[in-house]
Amino acid sequence: MARGLQKLQSQQKNLAKQADKKSAHDNKKSAQAGLLFQCVVCKAQLPDPKTYKQHFENKHPKAPMPEEIKDVVA
Repeated sequence: MARGLQKLQSQQKNLAKQADKKSAHDNKKSAQAGLLFQCVVCKAQLPDPKTYKQHFENKHPKAPMPEEIKDVVA
């Protein structure tokens, strides 16, 4: 019977570990939620309009500036 008790204790310990894993934060999802803007040319995701404008000026200088970032002060 001693092995039966160890088995039950091991199962309970394993259930506790699995519950802790489920409650841990998902860093990828939280980082993805912060990326609100998407470049219309290369589809890169950016966090704010200022960064978006800087990206667009540096990476796509020949492409026309999107309306949503024309008035943003860089």
